Amino acid sequence: MLDRLPAQQDRDRAFAKLQALGLAPATLLPAARCPTMTPAELKYYGITIPPTQDELPYDDGENMESERHKLQMDLLIDSLLPWLDQREDGYVGGNMFVYYSMRQVRNQDFKGPDVFVALGVPKGERKSWVCWEEEKTPDVIIELLSESTAAQDKTEKKLIYQNRLHVPAYYWYNPFDPDDWAGFSLVAGTYQAIAPNSQGQLNCQPLGLALTRWQGIYKTIATTWLRWTQPDGTLLLTAAEQEQQRADQERQRAEQAENQIQQIAQNLLQTGMSVDQVAQITGVAVERLREWR
Repeated sequence: MLDRLPAQQDRDRAFAKLQALGLAPATLLPAARCPTMTPAELKYYGITIPPTQDELPYDDGENMESERHKLQMDLLIDSLLPWLDQREDGYVGGNMFVYYSMRQVRNQDFKGPDVFVALGVPKGERKSWVCWEEEKTPDVIIELLSESTAAQDKTEKKLIYQNRLHVPAYYWYNPFDPDDWAGFSLVAGTYQAIAPNSQGQLNCQPLGLALTRWQGIYKTIATTWLRWTQPDGTLLLTAAEQEQQRADQERQRAEQAENQIQQIAQNLLQTGMSVDQVAQITGVAVERLREWR
């Protein structure tokens, strides 16, 4: 292959392209970032074209620790989707591999965060989150603690998110122990604990939202859930919750309207009007008026 490499002058010119990008030899480089360099040039400078999400494993066949963990993940994701629908960009995923280095690929270390959010990226389905394809790491990561993962989530993973992925905001929460929760903000390269605000929430600066512990029922389970809120404390609802809220409001409006009609009908009847006369005025069936008398 040496006789097919470009001349020294061409190689120097190609190397200058790398320097302009702030890249050194043996740097991991997405192909899209160097469209004018041939495979021979890339090999000559020790640059590896990394695999894409279609070429990487995206399923380890393992289920989440419990049904509660799965529902908690779904709640955090599903309640953020309507919020993201109001934006032109952004992605939220869960229990998905996040690839950030070739060493990770070689070691088959495919574990991913339970929930993560990234803004400033195109919307769309992903098999996994490949940082060199997305050209960014997640903005927010949430780990759901369990007996088997808590130690790693609080130490090893926290350091990876701080030192390797530089994730701006990291949180953990134990679905079976609501008191075991914490948040961290990346300040000058180091995680600093996020103190609860006046409403007892943990602010999430990258999203302009907050996380709160909410006691309520989700998918028939009554417990304390971790949920997204607006800065004023308003919960972010899932699409199903929004639909239920609209249905409840419509039912309340209908009940209020019926109560008003009933009061008017009763007042008219008390004036001495006949049932038939009140029925004609109010549009209420005679049988219903007789029930209200």
